Amino acid sequence: MAIKNALLVDDSKVARFALSKLLEHRDMQVNMACSAEEALDFLSSNEHPDVIFMDHLMPGMNGVEATKAIKSNPNTAGIPIIMCTSQKSSSFTKEARNFGVYNILTKPTQPDGLGLVLEQLAIDVTEGALPTAPLIDSEPEVDNYFTGIPEDASLDMSPRQTEDEPVLNGSSSSGTVPLTSDLIEQISRSAVKTHVNNRLHELLSSLFDEQFDHLKRALDESRSKQESMIEERLNAMSSMVEQRTQNLRDEVAAEVNLNLGRELADLKKELSRNSGFTGNHMAELKDHITSVQTIDTEFWQTLQSEAIQQAHEISRETAEDIAQRTIDLFVAQQRSASSRIYTVGLAVSLGVFSLGIAWLAGLFG
Repeated sequence: MAIKNALLVDDSKVARFALSKLLEHRDMQVNMACSAEEALDFLSSNEHPDVIFMDHLMPGMNGVEATKAIKSNPNTAGIPIIMCTSQKSSSFTKEARNFGVYNILTKPTQPDGLGLVLEQLAIDVTEGALPTAPLIDSEPEVDNYFTGIPEDASLDMSPRQTEDEPVLNGSSSSGTVPLTSDLIEQISRSAVKTHVNNRLHELLSSLFDEQFDHLKRALDESRSKQESMIEERLNAMSSMVEQRTQNLRDEVAAEVNLNLGRELADLKKELSRNSGFTGNHMAELKDHITSVQTIDTEFWQTLQSEAIQQAHEISRETAEDIAQRTIDLFVAQQRSASSRIYTVGLAVSLGVFSLGIAWLAGLFG
């Protein structure tokens, strides 16, 4: 299973920015919180991340307290937490694992170390080999200076007691730790050290944030100036290119117009030299007209012969039709009329046939 998203908890803008860039280069989605309280609110109202990068020292709730709070909540106890700190001793690593930290990254975070931790985390998540978070004790963290004091011991406000001084009236018991000057000094040093460390952390974080903001403003101003300079240079270059292009276009247009004028003048001269019909043109025209007339005469003669042939065929068909009708009439009249009427009709038919032949022969002959 790949680690896709992370929650980054750190009160320093510089640290958040640096680590977020390393995570984004690994194609991870990064959400940020500037305090442990904000991280707890994020976890209660948003989808849980695959991993949490927790800063160790923060004002208010520190990284250890935030880790205990996350691991004590059943809804968030399964989220692996990677502690980011400058303390990476073996004792601190063991102690951190005891209250549920998966691994530790030393500040400033290096890309190689981050890659190794994330790769191992992905393998453990895939194989289900994440360490089980121990039960978090609700008691406050005990300072290392008092690890040898019994839990049921009480502090006796008494002056420093030497080893040679006897115990009076059995007032000192095994469960009472005398509050000596050495113990008071240790407590004071521990408190001062803790306060100084917290204050130094706040001052360094504030200093880094101020430097980061100043650097960001400087970078933004520099980027703005560079963009303005680039835009001015681009505008100047664009104007220069446009001007040179305009000059080149004018020169090309003038050259084209000059060449076209020369070609038109040459064409005009050529047309003026070749204007009108020459003798050759007239001879060609005469030959053409003669050939057309010859074609027309031959076509007319062909048409005339075809018309005469069609007229003969029409006359013959007409005469045959008349004769057939006359014969039919004669047969009919033979049965019903005298032979004189038949003879007259035959003579008339023959006369009409003869006249038709004579007319056709006179018209087309």
